[in-house]
Amino acid sequence: MTYPWLDLPATAVDQAARMMLGWRLTANGVVVRLTEVEAYSGLGADPASHAHRGRTPRNAIMFGPAGFLYVYQIYGMYQCMNIVCGEDGVAAAVLLRAGAVVEGAETARTRRPGARNDTDLAAGPGKLTRALGIGKADYGTSVVDGTGPLTITPPDGPVDPIEAGPRVGVTSAHDVAWRFWIKGDPTVSAYRRHTPRRPA
Repeated sequence: MTYPWLDLPATAVDQAARMMLGWRLTANGVVVRLTEVEAYSGLGADPASHAHRGRTPRNAIMFGPAGFLYVYQIYGMYQCMNIVCGEDGVAAAVLLRAGAVVEGAETARTRRPGARNDTDLAAGPGKLTRALGIGKADYGTSVVDGTGPLTITPPDGPVDPIEAGPRVGVTSAHDVAWRFWIKGDPTVSAYRRHTPRRPA
């Protein structure tokens, strides 16, 4: 199987993100069609990236090689997952933001008992990760060689139309249009610009 986004340079992480839309994520008995992604660069010009200030134990996997999972926790409870892109040694990753469950909905419901309906099962980065049963233990596993719990396979045909806009909830680089989604899909996030918390 070929992965056209796998060999793109880190400077083209936005192109890699667009290419991933419509691809199928398979893990732990659930298959999700990817409908929303966000690109993050570590080249110094993207302060919203976890790798903006350089390599740390947390973000080390972002520095390559490409095709591995970067999993991290937000708000002390939710796991988010990214696919590392770009050449080895230069940080870049695509956040997998949302998708539609196309197989294994019953299994996804057991992991997401609070979901309002099946459209909501993987409609957000934390929801998507939980629906697929991915966690911190999966940090650094491959999505392309079959050794990790998550695999990614191409769509059956063209994916369009695709729209682009500002990323959701970031504290810096608010207006960088590196969020991509399949237009009209009900699993896509509503845009919310980040609002800093005020001291109590």
